[in-house]
Amino acid sequence: MFQTIKNALKTPDVRKKLLYTLLLIVIFRLGCYITVPGVNSVVLSQALGASSNGITGLIDLISGGAFSRLSLFAMSISPYITASIVIQLLAMVIPALERLSKEEGEAGRDKLNQYTKMLSIVLALVESLGIYFAYRNSGIFVDTGFVTAALFILSLIGGTSILMWLGDQISDKGIGNGISMIIFVGILSGLPSAVITIYNLMFTAVGFSTTGLITAIGIAIGAIILVAAVVFVQEAERRVPVQYAKKVVGRKMYGGQNTHIPLKLAMAGVLPIIFASSFLTFPAQIISMFNSSIGSQTGFWATIYKFSIATSSSSVPVGYSIVNAIVYLILIVAFTFFYTFATFNPAEVSNNIKKNGGFIPGIRAGKPTTEYLTSIVSKITWFGGIYLAIIAILPMLLRFTSIDITFGGTSILIVVGVALEVVEQLESQLVMRHYKGFLE
Repeated sequence: MFQTIKNALKTPDVRKKLLYTLLLIVIFRLGCYITVPGVNSVVLSQALGASSNGITGLIDLISGGAFSRLSLFAMSISPYITASIVIQLLAMVIPALERLSKEEGEAGRDKLNQYTKMLSIVLALVESLGIYFAYRNSGIFVDTGFVTAALFILSLIGGTSILMWLGDQISDKGIGNGISMIIFVGILSGLPSAVITIYNLMFTAVGFSTTGLITAIGIAIGAIILVAAVVFVQEAERRVPVQYAKKVVGRKMYGGQNTHIPLKLAMAGVLPIIFASSFLTFPAQIISMFNSSIGSQTGFWATIYKFSIATSSSSVPVGYSIVNAIVYLILIVAFTFFYTFATFNPAEVSNNIKKNGGFIPGIRAGKPTTEYLTSIVSKITWFGGIYLAIIAILPMLLRFTSIDITFGGTSILIVVGVALEVVEQLESQLVMRHYKGFLE
């Protein structure tokens, strides 16, 4: 990886793309420190600091600390992510959207991207309204008049729009997927605080702590093992061999080659965790819009709220956390199956193989091939779902200790996945550069 980065810096075209990406990342981080108009910064640190373990802590992690400052990019790119998920789900049930995604090529994908951005603006409006109503009575606003509310809401919507534009620019002119890079940088910005937390374990107010040193070493070893496991699973794949029969067209012979279908062990990526988290925390987001102090109350809605935020809050009773963890794990596995079979259709792959004169050795073409691929994908998906569930549950296990590190398993999964994607793109850029040089 380091050799790839070194070679990329030596190549002028790739170096320009890297510097351009870095410039846009700097703009993103600067925007995270620009507080929106109408907010009292002194009261803000007290109001949000006291509730940083709940929904605010989860949003703050993704936004790179922007939410705790109620800055221009407080909502980060989360409305766009939600909109993308909704459009993908709708494309599975609405024939017109399915045609755009599969049959109409680049023009269809551009149209879907426009729909996604339009829906993102609508969701950003809803989310900004929710944030305003949730904190309207907390005293963080200079006043609660219409002008202040309008400025606050429009600023958050504008911040999300700017991030969508930055993401498009990184994807088109930089290195990596723009949206993934913004999430990557946002999460990675929390790494220094995690390092400080580990440092404070070793050096307390009374001096050096041997117990803290052992704990810090254990955390470091665990993090290394976790990163290695994530890299291994992300890169691992099950290769299904496919043979194509030879055929003569005119005076030329085509086919006859052996190839394979690469099936990733974690085909769904980190999306099932995002789906499950959004599904569980959605009730709390809605409830907090109408009652900002619901967390300190009792009753039916307070119970629903506490259950909803149990995966992201250390102040919730252990009973809520255990039940929530079980539901959370079940949802992750269920969404893994749903997303995997939504993106990989064994029947469609089987038909494509048959149309091109191919077959899987030892398996008859047609329905037997479909059943064989379904069986393989099901086994892989079980592994992927359990793997994602274990990754997601790790931060919840730390909650039963005195260690407060927000940089957990899901964060590592996203960071490692994006890093591998960037390295692969750098390698492909370098290969293209070598080919161009050879042709020239």
